[in-house]
Amino acid sequence: MINLKLVQKQPEILVKALADRHSDIDVDVFFVLDKRRRTILAEVEALKSRRNAVSGEVAALKRAGKDISAIQMELCAFSDSIKALDVETGRARADVEIWLMHVPNIPDDSVPKGKDETENVELRRWGSPRDFDFSPAEHGDIGVRLGGFDFEHASRLAGSRFVCFRGWAARLDRALVNFFLDQHVANGYIEVNPPFIVSRAAMTGTGQLPKFEEDLFALRDREQFLIPTAEVPLTNLHAGEALDEVDLPRAYCASTPCFRSEAGAAGKDTRGIIRMRQFTKVEMVCFAHPEDSFNQLEIMCGHACRLLELLELPYRVITICTGDMGFSSAKTYDVEVWLPAQSVYREISSCSNCTDFQARRANIRFKPKGGKILFAHTLNGSGLPTGRAIAAILENGQQKDGSVRLPEVLIPYMDGTECIEPGSTT
Repeated sequence: MINLKLVQKQPEILVKALADRHSDIDVDVFFVLDKRRRTILAEVEALKSRRNAVSGEVAALKRAGKDISAIQMELCAFSDSIKALDVETGRARADVEIWLMHVPNIPDDSVPKGKDETENVELRRWGSPRDFDFSPAEHGDIGVRLGGFDFEHASRLAGSRFVCFRGWAARLDRALVNFFLDQHVANGYIEVNPPFIVSRAAMTGTGQLPKFEEDLFALRDREQFLIPTAEVPLTNLHAGEALDEVDLPRAYCASTPCFRSEAGAAGKDTRGIIRMRQFTKVEMVCFAHPEDSFNQLEIMCGHACRLLELLELPYRVITICTGDMGFSSAKTYDVEVWLPAQSVYREISSCSNCTDFQARRANIRFKPKGGKILFAHTLNGSGLPTGRAIAAILENGQQKDGSVRLPEVLIPYMDGTECIEPGSTT
């Protein structure tokens, strides 16, 4: 959530930010709602002041032995009016808060201006795409041919956009989770195994609600949701808390299933395992000092990139422009891995600095030495999703004889298996 005082005192900053984001949110609506809130609040305060003055008169009349029945009726009328206005004040405050809940974060000045993904800016590349002496197959076809992807039974069980990993694919998925977590723990992240179901408050704290409710899987008749990413439980670990400044930065990682309805994704990435309604992902979350958060963003993005380098997968890093960036983000780097069958780079990690946007929603603060309590900055990044990693490994490692060479770093995690071959059950 953006700072209320900023909207009230420096609305031009928000107006510019919304224009850069190509958002249609009308800031004038805020001023109408906030004026109504202020007007009602002023009326309440005036009535309370008058009530207190009249109460003082009652005491004086009592001491003088005079009749106070009329003035008592006036006091009752004041109380009734104040109660009614208190309800109106609550509604007016709620209206302002609801409006603020739908306002995206303000982009950092370093974010490139642009209307959509076509204006994202490439920063760097690593690795050279392999030259094939045959036509490379898509990962979905490879996975089915080698017996690792079972879309048919998954569809019977749950519908479209689900897959059952079998044999080597299930084992590779598990190997990647262990490899990713080992790397993150070595980099100082605290491993967490969080709940996969969270409350509405947790979803609101990280910005999934109220804006993106249609993308979530909700539990019937409960204010609970299946997590779309471990970012939600990890960020909310410190909701309502004040961390010590010496504990910053504090970083967590977790491997969880992620559940997304993929609303609005009809017709997109229907082949393979790029866009599933359930997938496994290792997530990185960091709580940082405001003066250090953009440095931590560079570090987090570096950790995601290092995983791809160890997996021998070519990638590129791009800075997301203002018109394409996520709702809670102030700056985002996307890391895109090379998929040779389509000759494209596809997103495999998104690392974002949300500044104090999520912290305000979830009330996550820290205590500076000798200063007043401040909101922490929160960061999150994919590190990495196993499904897209498997897709990239299959496409980049495929051989002419139909086998797939595994990255060297994964061989110990696969008990010495170097290649996935037709008929393989390992």
